[in-house]
Amino acid sequence: MPTNPTLGPILCIVGARPNLMKMAPLLRALAAEPALPPAMLLHTGQHYDHALNGQLFADLALPVPDINLEVGSGSHAVQTAEIMKRFEPVLDQHRPCCVVVVGDVNSTIACGLVAAKKDVPVVHVEAGLRSFDRAMPEEINRVLTDQISDLLYTTERSAHANLAREGIPAERVEFVGNLMIDSLMAALPKAVPVARILDAAGVSTPSVQAGRYGVVTLHRPSNVDRPEDLGAVLAILDRVSAILPIIWPVHPRTRAKIAEFGLESRISAERIVLLPPQGYLEMVGLMKDAAFVLTDSGGIQEETTALGVPCLTLRENTERPITVEQGTNTLVPRDETVVLAAVREIVERGGKRGRAPEYWDGQAAPRIARHLRGWLQGRGRV
Repeated sequence: MPTNPTLGPILCIVGARPNLMKMAPLLRALAAEPALPPAMLLHTGQHYDHALNGQLFADLALPVPDINLEVGSGSHAVQTAEIMKRFEPVLDQHRPCCVVVVGDVNSTIACGLVAAKKDVPVVHVEAGLRSFDRAMPEEINRVLTDQISDLLYTTERSAHANLAREGIPAERVEFVGNLMIDSLMAALPKAVPVARILDAAGVSTPSVQAGRYGVVTLHRPSNVDRPEDLGAVLAILDRVSAILPIIWPVHPRTRAKIAEFGLESRISAERIVLLPPQGYLEMVGLMKDAAFVLTDSGGIQEETTALGVPCLTLRENTERPITVEQGTNTLVPRDETVVLAAVREIVERGGKRGRAPEYWDGQAAPRIARHLRGWLQGRGRV
């Protein structure tokens, strides 16, 4: 039981889909440590689409959030400011022993800033990742969150060099592994087969067979926000789908951009299966039996590496270099010739298989819970 009755819970923050996959195993591990105070889950409402968000709670066995700030959408400045404004009274009311933030979304930096200014310890899970591309809003969030955090948990050892270069003392940093892989391993036995996913969507595609299709996920501004860029992407997908059929769960933002730019006719209905956003168990089922995944997502780079599925990341850089160095990931530019060559290499020779990096073993959450217990006890926070 907590020894300091004046301090409240461990306040855990989520705001976007990737946060949920990281927080689910951590909440279970925190609950299994009797010396820790109870954890409280706060959802900022940064992502509020049920298809992207609500289904995940069921798939991940996440409890209903104790608090939902319901901030909704907005520009980066508006959304960050609104989260800060709504979060401050929560912090004053509950007086948490620490605030745990994950990843690199606006909710992460917004809640971290409020906590730091209120002298509440900030714990950043997935610290030290860098794309070295300041044009990415997430990169700004990562760098600033690490600077204001009291305790930083890393997923790969290369993150430690990044943090040291930015002046973060080594004693504030702990290598624990990757929470995304904890969730992935727990989900694998329950993954939904691709045939069932297509049946549920009312899609009849006998050409889609296990190991003989590609999966696409795209949502980053660099690929979808300008008509010329999105048009180039659709042209690439059309050529790729002539090699293998494609299953594409379309992010709501990407679907809106396709409609806004009048690009629907660029998508081959015969070879590209468009699906609505899928639940976590459905996405795991799609990825694990795919020949390859073409994506611009950070988390999917990690999941495909753990699954041993070749991944083509449609970006110039990645904040997860270990997925390229040790895993199945290959960075590809938005260049039709390069992407087609990479897909043919996968189809003809199997592509990169890689290996699971150190501590990507499904036990990151228990490592964090044990370390956090000792860290809080050493500071009289429990």
